Amino acid sequence: MTESNPGPPAEEHPQTEKHSPAQRDPPAEQQSGQRTEPPPDNAPSPTAWAPVATEQTATNGAARPTVTITEPDLGTAFRRIPVTKVSPMIEGGAYPAKATVGETFPIRATVFREGHDAVNATVVLTDPGGSERRVPMHPTTPAGFDWWMATVQLDTEGPWTFRIEGWSDPWARWVHNAEIKIPAGIDVSLVCVEGAALFAASAERADAADSEGAGDTDAATLLRKAAKDLSSGEQVEDRLEVVLSDEVKAAMEKYGPRELISPTPDYPLYCDRKAALFASWYEFFPRSQGARWDEENSRWTSGTFDSSHERVEAAARMGFDVIYLPPIHPIGTSFRKGPNNTLEPGPADPGSPWAIGNVDGGHDAIHPELGDWESFDRFIDKTRSLGMEVALDFALQASPDHPWVSQHPEWFSKRADGTIAYAENPPKKYQDIYPIDFDNDRDGIYTECLRILKLWMSHGVRMFRVDNPHTKPVNFWAWILGEVRKTDPDVVFLAEAFTRPAMTHALGKVGFHQGYTYFTWRNEKWEIEEYMKELTQETDSFFRPNFFVNTPDILPTFLQTGGKSAFTIRAILGATLSPAWGVYSGFELFENQPLGPGREEYLDSEKFQYRPRDWAGAEASGENLNLLLGRLNQIRREHPALQELRNLSLQHASHASVLAYSKRTGDDVVIVITSLDPHNIVESEIYLDMESLGLTTRDVFLVHDEMTGQTWRWGAHAFVRLTHDDPAHILTVTRPGAPSSPSLPK
Repeated sequence: MTESNPGPPAEEHPQTEKHSPAQRDPPAEQQSGQRTEPPPDNAPSPTAWAPVATEQTATNGAARPTVTITEPDLGTAFRRIPVTKVSPMIEGGAYPAKATVGETFPIRATVFREGHDAVNATVVLTDPGGSERRVPMHPTTPAGFDWWMATVQLDTEGPWTFRIEGWSDPWARWVHNAEIKIPAGIDVSLVCVEGAALFAASAERADAADSEGAGDTDAATLLRKAAKDLSSGEQVEDRLEVVLSDEVKAAMEKYGPRELISPTPDYPLYCDRKAALFASWYEFFPRSQGARWDEENSRWTSGTFDSSHERVEAAARMGFDVIYLPPIHPIGTSFRKGPNNTLEPGPADPGSPWAIGNVDGGHDAIHPELGDWESFDRFIDKTRSLGMEVALDFALQASPDHPWVSQHPEWFSKRADGTIAYAENPPKKYQDIYPIDFDNDRDGIYTECLRILKLWMSHGVRMFRVDNPHTKPVNFWAWILGEVRKTDPDVVFLAEAFTRPAMTHALGKVGFHQGYTYFTWRNEKWEIEEYMKELTQETDSFFRPNFFVNTPDILPTFLQTGGKSAFTIRAILGATLSPAWGVYSGFELFENQPLGPGREEYLDSEKFQYRPRDWAGAEASGENLNLLLGRLNQIRREHPALQELRNLSLQHASHASVLAYSKRTGDDVVIVITSLDPHNIVESEIYLDMESLGLTTRDVFLVHDEMTGQTWRWGAHAFVRLTHDDPAHILTVTRPGAPSSPSLPK
């Protein structure tokens, strides 16, 4: 579209300076102190501004040829006040950056201009209802790079946008000049006159600030007084101190003049519910809960949804808020896997629940041994009654017996001999699973997948853990996640994508709320520190991690030999580094037997067999991590600092096997210091970045160990000794002079 604006103000272009004031009045917005460039065209393909034709007069009086000044494409070019390197911005604004209700996050840009005049910048947020809110930006360090930042917080779920307005700041320019010239006695009278005019004009804007005409009387009165003080007969230095008070600065920040306002296009944000960022997941197989061996008939009796209620109650006592179930559908019989992934199952072996489908149905059916729809609904109700919700596995694949295979053979890839190709991830082979060919009958496949999700959503499922999404097309996920968001924006999707970074990041960008991570394989100090820098500073606008400490597929090597201390260390890391974390059942019983040397699979994996556990015996003996897991989840709920991702600060520990870090949200500060060596006692000096804690280098403060109840007096330098029984400290900080601060121990 063509802009109808007459063009930039005359004083911006030397070519137009020959016009007298009588010939051309300044635009109204300049008269009010708000000089604004035309708004950006946010269409996908913005067009150039309308050209401005001006007839100019040469110095000898002869008419010059008409000069056409054309502003370049708004989407690609510098504005009058250039604003560049805007973040967060995903794929040029094609996808929304991630946020959750109540989460604080930064918006950044580089803002600059020619010469030495001052610039400023503002973030303009637009909420789902269309209301705008302005947030001032501030220069960030190091100085000289023109970096600006604002920390924002969204309070409503749904689609938001933001833009950044760069603008010339006459008030900041005047302050800079006044602070230099007045003490030096240079142009003092003129500086005072200019300042008084700024204050007077700003007072007029304060008077007109309220949409109903009431105005901001307090600010207007304050600014008029500043104008008067600056014009008084008192010592100029005294007058300057008065007019540069914090109160006056705050009023001028709100009502001071803004010239050459140069907005960027609008960029999308999406604000999810809190569970998209902060949640504690607990995974178990319902078929193992209450399963028993029937000696008389030499077969297993499966656990059911109803017999799983006790496990739900146990998870609630440990403080988890999401119950994640592996697939609960009928399981294929063709090429069924036996114990430890063998190809020769016995008649009593249940098979892998990821081999979905048989004569009893497919993804829209319940395994008859687990129960029926009524018992599933009871399971949902039970979970909700305990303040938790259910996440189901969404695994888009089929066993050879799935109804899809006979009804839609075109949905599967065929080999040269006409047989359907089974799934492979070399060296692993999945003879009991057929992958789907998403490029054949795209409409049919897409529609069926959406129908399945809608079915489970209609029964109260609001979370899905998606199996191997990286083996399906990214544009499929963009479509289906977008369709679900249109009608059910509260539904959360977790991507189980242990794959290359490019695919992991793409899945986050197109809409997955969370993703599995490489945390499982990050054990050394340098590995964890580098990975956390990536997650909190580089990918945070599109990828939210979920730190599962183990899965049915992965028994980390760290857990195989480190005993209880290893389990404690990994639980503390998972629960405090990431706002979302997860545990697969058996972790609390220290299960750590691998399939073989150098293997990460569990021996007697629950993926292929029933695995009833003696929960009562473990409870009675105390040989479990129930109390630890419960305490960790309680600490997470009580401390907002542990409910965010981007607020992590790495601290310095002198020992190579000691990791120190902190999280801060407002006044809530948590410091975590943990050993990474489950085999040895370690001692370390700790050097804290006090600014990251909201403290000064000279402050002495209290730290309270949330795990042991002990309290110490700390400063910028501390010492720790970490043992097998207590391999970590989770410390909360009481600032000096805080009302609740107890007396310092001697």
